[in-house]
Amino acid sequence: MPTDISPSSTVSRSELRELVQRQLELLLEQKNYEGAKALLIPVQPVDIAEAIENLPETMQVIGFRLLNQTTAITVYEYLEPKVQVALLEHFKEQEVISIVENMSTDERAKLFEELPAKIVRQLINHLSLEERQATSLLLGYQPNTAGRLMTPDYIALKQNLTIIEAEERIRRLAQDVEVSYYLYVTDEQKRLVGIVSLKDLLLAKPEQIIEEIMTRDIVYSYTNCDREEVAQLIQRYDLLALPIVDQEQHLLGVVTVDDVLDILEAEATEDIYLMGALQDDGDDYFQANLFDVVKKRIPWLSILLLTNSATIFIMSGFEEVIEQVVALSFFTPLLIDAGGNVGAQSSTVVIRGLSTKSLQGKKTTWVILRELIAGGLLGLIMGIVVIVGVFFILGKPDIGLTVGLSLLVITILAATTGAGLPFLFKSLGFDPALMSAPFITTVVDILGLFIYFSIAQAIVMNGA
Repeated sequence: MPTDISPSSTVSRSELRELVQRQLELLLEQKNYEGAKALLIPVQPVDIAEAIENLPETMQVIGFRLLNQTTAITVYEYLEPKVQVALLEHFKEQEVISIVENMSTDERAKLFEELPAKIVRQLINHLSLEERQATSLLLGYQPNTAGRLMTPDYIALKQNLTIIEAEERIRRLAQDVEVSYYLYVTDEQKRLVGIVSLKDLLLAKPEQIIEEIMTRDIVYSYTNCDREEVAQLIQRYDLLALPIVDQEQHLLGVVTVDDVLDILEAEATEDIYLMGALQDDGDDYFQANLFDVVKKRIPWLSILLLTNSATIFIMSGFEEVIEQVVALSFFTPLLIDAGGNVGAQSSTVVIRGLSTKSLQGKKTTWVILRELIAGGLLGLIMGIVVIVGVFFILGKPDIGLTVGLSLLVITILAATTGAGLPFLFKSLGFDPALMSAPFITTVVDILGLFIYFSIAQAIVMNGA
């Protein structure tokens, strides 16, 4: 018998999702479709979508068809793009048209991005003229811009309306729009001139005009603004929605806070992938097949492999030093690992600072100098420990001095490189996250080995 999954149940939300996923698959395997349908009735649409995504592909269509039309549309919007496209392939033409017609405009535009152009043209022809124009408008903007993300489903009021007239308009439109907590005020040319909250509207006198109670200090963005900047504006000013205008200040749409949460997750994932020297194509890494996994990881690894081959030439150039003092080679992993770790730490904090704007207003030279000093202090502490350790273990102060001094120089170099290269990439117009930890480590490895054996040649060989 299915476990109780009603809102009054004592299970946590995460346990509830797991229960739904397991029980839905079990009921579908048993072909108990009525039981599966009853199971999903009290479940939130977003949780239903997750449960369907985790079903075997052969069951996803069956699970989706159990939903009534209203719930199905909402659930469909929460599904991953790959699952959305896969489901459409199994639907009849009229079912596809029904789903697409009832989707919100911004979600429909996202779906069309994933579909072949031929299918998109066919589906657009079935939309109403208004929906067709709204969808085409969004698709006309560049991906990852405010124009592509915005929804045209909002309430706009003319500035010369009375409060009574405004309330009548809101009652007429509120049911069909996505954003109703902000009321945007426009002039006769549809230029954004103000904003009114529902609270202000309720407290106003019936005979007052919207222009008298609206706020003129508006935070807005342009259609060509990058999605990350849109997210930062909403986060900075604690907004639920951000109005989007064109260069002439005409109000075209709004980006809502739920879209921003998706943006922040996508941007964070992209940065983490880049810092790990991985290609991010927007797909779930753990849902991809092995061929796609290798394809994501091989480009940077190939570059790093070729770059790292420089260490072979450096070590061969100091072959005489290594042959005469074999003990020097014992400390090579210690030095390159320490340098790589320090460089990776510095690049990580700088890249994160650039991403969150916490370095805004701070001079580049100050940030790099700060990391240089930090690297020097870290190298000094570790160098002293190494010198003392080598002296007591090997009884060779010259090798200890060589390793300790090399460690100091390498950590300073690593911290400076790790902090400086993200700034360099940003100044060249690249994403600072491209300066990934593996890349920093490779650069420090090459330079670190050269520094180490150069110091060894000066101290150990001359001492010999």
